[in-house]
Amino acid sequence: MRPMVAVSSFHDRLRQAWADSGSLLCVGLDPVRSRLPSPFKQAPSGLRDFCCAIVEATADFVCAFKPQAAHFAAEGAEDQLAEVISHIHKGWPDKPVILDAKRGDIGSTAAFYAKEAFERYDADAVTLNPYLGEESVRPFLQHPGRGVAVLCRTSNPGSAWLQTTPEEAPAYLRIAAAAREWNRDGNVMLVAGATYPQELARIRITVGDMPLLTPGIGAQGGDLEQILRAGLDAHGRGMLISASRSILYPEVDMDAVCVGVARDFAAASRMAAERLHDEINNLILALAGP
Repeated sequence: MRPMVAVSSFHDRLRQAWADSGSLLCVGLDPVRSRLPSPFKQAPSGLRDFCCAIVEATADFVCAFKPQAAHFAAEGAEDQLAEVISHIHKGWPDKPVILDAKRGDIGSTAAFYAKEAFERYDADAVTLNPYLGEESVRPFLQHPGRGVAVLCRTSNPGSAWLQTTPEEAPAYLRIAAAAREWNRDGNVMLVAGATYPQELARIRITVGDMPLLTPGIGAQGGDLEQILRAGLDAHGRGMLISASRSILYPEVDMDAVCVGVARDFAAASRMAAERLHDEINNLILALAGP
């Protein structure tokens, strides 16, 4: 396992990543074999090779990467996931890797989940489900310099039945308030979906400058200007705006882009990442005013 960068907290890692990259964009690595360009579909190492190619193509425009654990585990490709994360660390050590695993348990099971995320995969942070309370979060916070991204207000419409009730004290705001207490060492952030900008704004008020991981842009239809208005911190940062499908599978004929050369397809993903990066930064400048 690599030595950790000499910073005091995961929040320090993020602040450095935002400053170094000039970006709030986080690219999700959610490989689906049936959607991969032809050269990768049948290759045993196709998930790894595809994701590594995406990383190489988009790294200039992102502050972080977010591989999705289940997309690898379902194919018995956990070793490929570890290799993707190692590839990022070796080539772009300034870009944190957030393992999207949504773990949620207590006791020794939570401790082993933390070991899996931070020792087996060497991720910088991991997504957690807080349903079991602080007991399910604490084992992850015992790894200095590593972070957790706690599910707060998720981007899927079916989440409202629990997250927005009861009306007078909705669960998502109770999670936000609890996360503020858990954030004793600057290692906690919240997952707050782009599809609910008004609720995102309430979360920002509750947690101050705590970082927010914000999925739901692109394929899920979140409005970029609205979520920037709602979610930027006092320094005009504070967000990791996550995009996956719109970067991995842009609206082009992937096989035509490949034209038989495995790495050529990545040009379309690079263009999609650059376009979203520029849109985010231009909106931030416009919102800052003269």
